Amino acid sequence: MTQTAASSDAAELNPADAIAASGARAAATQIQSISFAIGDDQYGVDIMAVREIKGWSEITHLPRQPDYVRGVLNLRGVIVPIIDLRCRFGQGLTEATPLHVVIIVQIATRQVGLLADRVLDIVSFEPSQVQPVPKVAKSSRADFLSGLVTIENVMLALIDLPNLLTVTANEPDEAPATH
Repeated sequence: MTQTAASSDAAELNPADAIAASGARAAATQIQSISFAIGDDQYGVDIMAVREIKGWSEITHLPRQPDYVRGVLNLRGVIVPIIDLRCRFGQGLTEATPLHVVIIVQIATRQVGLLADRVLDIVSFEPSQVQPVPKVAKSSRADFLSGLVTIENVMLALIDLPNLLTVTANEPDEAPATH
């Protein structure tokens, strides 16, 4: 009798509901990132960390900051440091123009702006698609990446936002950009 009751309970499940529930579980496991370009390289940040995307505007430069901290921006009363990702990755300073974008992200309790060449798309992928970053040589650039994922034959380097602001031993001992 319990077997019949269990069978009738299972029969009461609507197949469309079962498929929708399965799809919802699959969507919940998907990672969504904003992809953007720095030169020919493509990067991604977790979409949940992105607060705003805005065009490049003039910023206020601060003394005694690392080269990759371009300055600060007053964003509706919040002072937001702007990180030049090209410089942070050791590729020289970005010559920012009105065509560049600033991606405002939340890192822990603060907002930080990431200077990039252009925003590309919103991409979704399974966590199982993320590959580790090869540690072939000691590279500070690799320390800022949480993994690599290939989407439509294009490799996307995923930025590890908390590590982006950490100062490594080989960098000059300067005032941190997180205050």
